[in-house]
Amino acid sequence: MTPAKILVVDDEPGIRLIMEDTLTLDGHQVTAVENGEAALALIANQTFDLALLDLVLPGINGMEVLAALRQQSPDTVVILLTAHASLDTAVKALREGAHDYLFKPCKTIELRQSVRQGLLKRQRILEQRHLLSKLEQHLTELSRLRTLLSEDTESGLAPATPAPDLAQLMTPITAPNSEQGRFLQYGSLIVDFSQHVIILQGHLLELSPTEFNVMAYLASEAPRVVSPQELLREVQGYDSGLWEAREMVRQYIFSIRQKIKEATGLTDTIRTARGIGYTVNS
Repeated sequence: MTPAKILVVDDEPGIRLIMEDTLTLDGHQVTAVENGEAALALIANQTFDLALLDLVLPGINGMEVLAALRQQSPDTVVILLTAHASLDTAVKALREGAHDYLFKPCKTIELRQSVRQGLLKRQRILEQRHLLSKLEQHLTELSRLRTLLSEDTESGLAPATPAPDLAQLMTPITAPNSEQGRFLQYGSLIVDFSQHVIILQGHLLELSPTEFNVMAYLASEAPRVVSPQELLREVQGYDSGLWEAREMVRQYIFSIRQKIKEATGLTDTIRTARGIGYTVNS
């Protein structure tokens, strides 16, 4: 991968140093600052390929820096650094154009993977923009030739040629929306299928993979009541008898309810429809 110019904004010296050292070892040119004011001063005069941005900063916060980046340098890929308490803000920021978010402190492998994917995304966007520019140039030349042919025809030098419809030829080239389908929100519950996490009222639920799948499926079908057999089939991938499905799903639901209560104090997020199945309250 081509070395990139990366900005790191974090007020915790240890985290800032680890990220700077890791990305520098990967061959990137890294600039690290400790607050939003310093970040704004840099982006006013420099362009970065990618920015790692802490959401919670003293003074000017991460959302304000993100807004400035989107205005001054829309091609800069932004990866958010967040604690559990600010996950709801991170999700909002993703919808406003950020590429990804990482939990603090993040693992080196997760940092490198997110940076790699972000830079590849930026490269694809720039390549597609270049292709669009070339296409526009060709269409401009085609339009010029059409005008010349039309003038020659009027002079009796060449037969008339139907003019191409430039509007039909111009097919927009856009970057794929990698965030499409990533999130599912139902009330105060947010499912992030990419990070494989569920957030309820701003709290991260510490769920096992199967529990995540159970909760995600209930949220995707809500407010419809889902039977234990359907839930087991969709989550575990096999059909079973009603009694077996009830017993297995009951254990999952009990565990999820306990974890929801520990994280949020809520006791009514999953509702039981007696004799039918389960659903998620909004």
